Amino acid sequence: MSLPKFILGDNTKYPNAIYVIHTEFPRFIINLEDDEVEWFEDFDADDQNELEEETENMIKLATEFYDIEIANYKE
Repeated sequence: MSLPKFILGDNTKYPNAIYVIHTEFPRFIINLEDDEVEWFEDFDADDQNELEEETENMIKLATEFYDIEIANYKE
């Protein structure tokens, strides 16, 4: 099965949360309500600097994906 790079998710238990799931390495879920990121990868200390730099980019990409999806729903 081929998965899209990003997937939207929600949960009625957390009605204000909007989740974007990134399915490619590095895999993560971001809650756009508060920009909290949960990583599905294990990183070692050597990866920490790269991870910090890449996190900002990943949040930007996830937010852009969300904005495009919402615009598509409105059409």
